[in-house]
Amino acid sequence: MNGICRDRVVVITGAGRGIGREYALEFARQGAKVVVNDLGAGGDGAGSGSVTPAAQVVAEIREMGGEAIVNGNDVADFDGAKNVIDDAVSTFGRLDVLVNNAGILRDRMIANMSIDEWDSVIRVHLRGTFGPTRWAAAHWRERSKAGEAVDARLINTASSSGLYSNVGQANYAAAKAGIASLTVVASQELARYGVTANAVYPTALSRLTEDVFKAAGWTGESEDGFDPFDPANIAPAVVWLGSTRSAGVTGRVFGLRGGRIVLANGWEAGPTVDAGRRWDPAELDDVMADLVHRAPENSGTDGIRPVRVDTA
Repeated sequence: MNGICRDRVVVITGAGRGIGREYALEFARQGAKVVVNDLGAGGDGAGSGSVTPAAQVVAEIREMGGEAIVNGNDVADFDGAKNVIDDAVSTFGRLDVLVNNAGILRDRMIANMSIDEWDSVIRVHLRGTFGPTRWAAAHWRERSKAGEAVDARLINTASSSGLYSNVGQANYAAAKAGIASLTVVASQELARYGVTANAVYPTALSRLTEDVFKAAGWTGESEDGFDPFDPANIAPAVVWLGSTRSAGVTGRVFGLRGGRIVLANGWEAGPTVDAGRRWDPAELDDVMADLVHRAPENSGTDGIRPVRVDTA
């Protein structure tokens, strides 16, 4: 199959359903050979899981004339993460693109959150991103040191919740914020091996978000026939990031929704004061108030900074 990812070998975690499924199908349409990883568990991580969803995606890819295999490993398990990367290399000869997409939700207000609800979400998202990334990085480093010209891609999944916060998602937001920072660090560490690292924060209807969309009254219909929350809308930008065409882009976080692409600006130093000596706590009242007053408001959950009306 021809396309902008022709013959590139791609691993996608959490690719049995939703956005991950759309990634797998679009990469295949663009000529990639795909490792479809999925445990098949519920959206909250519960259940023994089944590789059936991943197998169905692989069957679809093969029906369209593409190449794909199933992998049912738990990517939050360190050995399981290694097995995913090893499957790509043993089957297709190498790895070119890793898309870390697997995730769960276990929303709860902080005062009610159990330690299991915290740990499970951190494990799947943060550890489940680190594990495959670690083994992929080792693979790319070995190839680079052997003299091969590597042109590889790491694509992680952040969230607007992690970047801009969202009530009831302390565990999820903490994990996703960590993934955004991990991505920037990875971009700096892996550049020497010919690897770029970027992240996306998608907004689309999936198992993890369907309850939120339903609560908001979304029906999937629109006047012009375009559903901005169709998960298939997210795939084109991710596939482009996985192609050789994206070589000049690294260390960035992109927001994707419908036909909209947003480049998120990370933390940056704001208003500053320096006394040139140690502060006395009692003298910081006005100092801290002035810093806050001079700084812009934090972004809302949509990533947009509210306009401050100064009534002074």
